[in-house]
Amino acid sequence: MAEPFRSFTSKVVPLHAENVDTDQVVPARYLKITDKAGLAEVLFRDWRFNEDGTLKDPPFVLDQPGMAGRNFLLVGDNFGTGSSREHAPWALQAWGIRAVISTGFADIFRGNALKNGVVPVVVDPATHARLFTMIDANPDAELTFDLAEQGILLPDGTTIDFDIDPFAKLMLIRGTDEMGYLLDKLPAIEAWESAHPGRVDTRPEAAATG
Repeated sequence: MAEPFRSFTSKVVPLHAENVDTDQVVPARYLKITDKAGLAEVLFRDWRFNEDGTLKDPPFVLDQPGMAGRNFLLVGDNFGTGSSREHAPWALQAWGIRAVISTGFADIFRGNALKNGVVPVVVDPATHARLFTMIDANPDAELTFDLAEQGILLPDGTTIDFDIDPFAKLMLIRGTDEMGYLLDKLPAIEAWESAHPGRVDTRPEAAATG
C-alpha cells in the first residue's frame, strides 16, 4: 500500500527538453528490474551515464550539484510519449520526483503516473514559460504543492491551479489504488448482497424444471 500523498515544499529540477519518451526516461533494457527503489539509478540512464558507467561531462541536470532531493520536475511539452511502461513513473518516484510540470503529457504516461504516486501537472504555455524563467533566474526557488487544494504556491505568493481526475486524486490522498478502494467497500457490498436475493434461482428443483 502506498503512503497517502501529502503537501510538500521543494526546489525544482528544470529539464529543457520536449517530446521526452518513456524509453529516454527508462531505457528498455532495464524493464526486467522489479525492485522499484533500484530504478533511481536508471532514470534517464543514457542521458546521465557513459557506457562504462561514469557520469557524463558535463553532468545531466539530475546529477548537477544541489539537485538531489528535489521533488518537482519541470519539463518541456509532450512528456512521456512512446510505449506504455510503469517503470517510467516508478523510476521518477524512486529518484524523488512527486510532481512533473509540463504543457502536455501522453495519456498512458499520465494514467501510469497517477497510479504510482507521481502527479502530472498541466499548465498553459505562458505559465510554463514563466516557471522556466523563474527557475533559470533563481535555481533554488521553492514551490509548495497542495494536492487537496489543487494548487502550487510560487515564491511571489501567487498560485497555479491545476486539474486532476477526482478519483485519481482520492486514491492519492488515501494512499490506495482501485483494488484497495474496492476492498474498503467490501462490508457494504456484502451487506447489500445479503439484503438482495440473487436474480438466478440456484435451487436444484429450479434447475430440473428449467
